[in-house]
Amino acid sequence: MSMTAEKVCKLVRQNIEQVIVGKGEAIQKLLVSMLCAGHVLLEDYPGTGKTTLAKALAASVSCRFKRVQFTPDLLPSELTGINFYNQKEEAYFFRKGALFTNILLADEINRATPRTQSSLLECMEERQVTVDGTTYVLDSPFLVIATQNPVEIQGTFPLPEAQLDRFFMRLSLGYPDDTNEMRMLTGFANGNPMEKLAPVVNREELLQAQDEVRAVKVGEAVKEYILSIVRATRAHERIRLGISPRGAIALMHAAQGWAAAEGRDYVLPDDVKAICKEVLCHRLLCTGANLTQTGTAEQIMEQLLNELPVPREKG
Repeated sequence: MSMTAEKVCKLVRQNIEQVIVGKGEAIQKLLVSMLCAGHVLLEDYPGTGKTTLAKALAASVSCRFKRVQFTPDLLPSELTGINFYNQKEEAYFFRKGALFTNILLADEINRATPRTQSSLLECMEERQVTVDGTTYVLDSPFLVIATQNPVEIQGTFPLPEAQLDRFFMRLSLGYPDDTNEMRMLTGFANGNPMEKLAPVVNREELLQAQDEVRAVKVGEAVKEYILSIVRATRAHERIRLGISPRGAIALMHAAQGWAAAEGRDYVLPDDVKAICKEVLCHRLLCTGANLTQTGTAEQIMEQLLNELPVPREKG
């Protein structure tokens, strides 16, 4: 039985909300990223549910899942795999690393060394791993969900711009409001609801939903609107590094995913605006702004979205 992208999002979101309370918008954007086969950087303070959100998503989809705790002594080969010599067989065999999965949780990614971080570049962009000159194609779907604490810098290695640009979206959960925090305490009073989560979508249904997203129509007016946003970031006086062509494509795909999640087969300008900050802000390098401080980039993006004319024509 076929399942639409809208239905996939609805089922998975309802399942995740049994654990993550009051964060429906952030969950929806994570699911849009999943529909677009895009990797996600969850950046927030400790204890806000970053790891729990990633694990809840993995528990809701019937796919292979691996969690790797990133530390300074984590080796690239633990991610990519290694060729080892079997003395009994007198031959080399390839032992797969953690990247050979469908959903990878890279917990505290900025605690690993740049060498280990860079081992993710190929798999995140090309969905493949090369070890000793041999290339291995990763199975679909393949999604990296990385977490990091934006305020802790001791013993960490900030992600370089090239690495940040590989992430489709950067999301933040933030603290819950009073009502939802009380609901959370009530839900966890008799145990961890995560233990009761069961898959609601299988691998084939997810792949079918991803195909549906690629078929969503993007009109010329919407494409021009996306390009106007991108070009404005390159010309802004407070931005040293504007949006790359990869970022422009990511914004278009994200708008397609948002439209599909809303049950439409065409993109509206409002779809672009709804997802714009999460897709673009982490790709910007602002004058005088620390890479871990997102306020400046978000403020500039908000200003640009308010100033740029929005097309009236439907996608």
